[in-house]
Amino acid sequence: MTQESAPCFVHLMVNGQPVDPQTRRDVARFRRAERARLMAARRALSTIDLIAQSGRVAQTLRQLIAIAPPLTIAAYWPIRGELDLRGWMTEMHNHGAQIALPVVEEKNAPVAFHRWTPAAEMTRGVWNIPVPKIASPVVPDVVIAPLLGLDAAGYRLGNGGGYYDRTLAALPQMPRVIGLGHDFCRIETIFPMPWDIPMQQSALGDGTVIDHAR
Repeated sequence: MTQESAPCFVHLMVNGQPVDPQTRRDVARFRRAERARLMAARRALSTIDLIAQSGRVAQTLRQLIAIAPPLTIAAYWPIRGELDLRGWMTEMHNHGAQIALPVVEEKNAPVAFHRWTPAAEMTRGVWNIPVPKIASPVVPDVVIAPLLGLDAAGYRLGNGGGYYDRTLAALPQMPRVIGLGHDFCRIETIFPMPWDIPMQQSALGDGTVIDHAR
């Protein structure tokens, strides 16, 4: 090791994975640009289009997920033009599934999933996202992951916080993971990094279902 070299390689590690710093910067720059482009497309959606796409993905999920209590499904509370599953969540609850919502308990750490019911009292969590007021942590069998972009290999481009990847990696057993995106979300690649976790299936707002074979 030369005198100019760092004493260790910790500065090149992200989530325990070795990453070339220049590659990381290039990928981050590309993802920021794609997020901005896709978010603009989302903002351009009319309310009618958003409702229609939400309805199609709800119908798709009815076909993909067989309710067999005590199945636990982690969904999400829609923000920033995400597809709205709240009606479907209520329906699944009424059919005997246990529904949970992600809750950020600590920034830059895995999220917890807290049980939700249609009658649950809600409060504002991190970024003002509604979460159940009474904490009741559960471990999901199925995780519905909202996405901005989806690449050909099933890797998800999210909002950039990395919470879903951290959370899935930390669960005691990998659940069934279904990505959910608008009809314009497909991109060729997100240039996946070592810590990115691909979807197993994805459902899009035009009714498309994609199985991401490994």
